[in-house]
Amino acid sequence: MTYDFLGITFGAWHYRYSVWLLIFFTTLIYWNIIRKNSIAKKLASDKWRSRLLPGYSLRKNSMRALLFLIGLFFLFLALMRPQWGKKEDILEQEGRHLLIALDVSRSMLCQDVKPNRLECAKAKIKALLSQLKSDCVGLIIFSGSTIVQCPLTRDYTAFNMFLDQLDANTIASGTTALDQAIKKAIEVFKEMPTRKNKLVVTFTDGEDFSSNLATIKKDAQELGLTIFTIGVGTSQGAPVPLIDEKGMLSGHQRDQKGNVVMSCLNEGILSSLAQDCGGNYINFTLDDSDIEQLIKNVERFEKERFDEKKVSLLQEQYHYFVAIAFICFIIEWLL
Repeated sequence: MTYDFLGITFGAWHYRYSVWLLIFFTTLIYWNIIRKNSIAKKLASDKWRSRLLPGYSLRKNSMRALLFLIGLFFLFLALMRPQWGKKEDILEQEGRHLLIALDVSRSMLCQDVKPNRLECAKAKIKALLSQLKSDCVGLIIFSGSTIVQCPLTRDYTAFNMFLDQLDANTIASGTTALDQAIKKAIEVFKEMPTRKNKLVVTFTDGEDFSSNLATIKKDAQELGLTIFTIGVGTSQGAPVPLIDEKGMLSGHQRDQKGNVVMSCLNEGILSSLAQDCGGNYINFTLDDSDIEQLIKNVERFEKERFDEKKVSLLQEQYHYFVAIAFICFIIEWLL
């Protein structure tokens, strides 16, 4: 939190509340001077005080107290990081490019993990972002078709805003097509041919109805995509819910024979996809150990320079205030 006053920007304005400590010391020192002066008056009259109390001087004590308080005041100002005078600087931005592909097919509303697979996946993605450092992330949502919900960005707040928009009301009605998600990731990274590391993380239950996954895998390998997969759900599975226009559960999907359709986690296809594309399949966990494992895998890849950015930075000037405080303390000590 910053604050501007008379052309000075205070970079640590939250320390302003320490002024109460300064007021406390001022009150204490003022009370001590009054107390000593009162005792001196009782011990000797004005006429004889200089002879009977040669070490006592109200003027000298007041001057020392004033210097001490001025020193404290300038230390207080230094603590709030006064800044002025802009300087042009160049920041080199480094990081990795990471596309997150999130399955939004109807099966992601199954409740074999609570509250459902989609909400669990969203929570995992947020946990992932909280541990990433200066990486560019993008969001692809897919079912039968694919959309780039959020382009590659370092603005995690904006990313989370796009992520939060996904709920039961926006869920796609189609089945899962992993090949379309990988194809879209390929299209995104083809626009950045100079990138060495092209990372993709998929969050899906693995119920895939792709028609061209083998060919898309080869295209991903040729481009140098590294794909990590996290399976969301359980092998026991759960019935596929039907959601009405109000986002409420209206029943469960049934097949042509009237049986309730069960959706189970397909770890085999996810493990094969990750292995063929240089990544790893990571088991979904109730804690964040799966995300920690994913972070370790991602951090193995070298950071790359994005671009250079010119910024105007205010110069720290606290040392002037510390110097004034030091001079005040030295003079106070010499008196």
